[in-house]
Amino acid sequence: MPKRILRGTVVSDKGAKTCVVLVERRVMHPLYKKFLRSSKKYMAHDEMDACKIGDKVAIQECRPLSKRKCWEVIQEGNTAQAAK
Repeated sequence: MPKRILRGTVVSDKGAKTCVVLVERRVMHPLYKKFLRSSKKYMAHDEMDACKIGDKVAIQECRPLSKRKCWEVIQEGNTAQAAK
């Protein structure tokens, strides 16, 4: 089964080798058919501590690295924007 890849914005880089990525989705309301923005935060492993707040990144599923961290950063900066 392929690993999921999500794209989002870094909202925190305080942790050691960890960044928090906010991923926004557009979902349609089942009754009113209006598109709503839903968001979720994911903790992602950043081996080089290269991500800064506001960066656009792509994250990929990986094995659990800690209690809440099971994603890893695969593309940073402008490369994540171009992969869109």
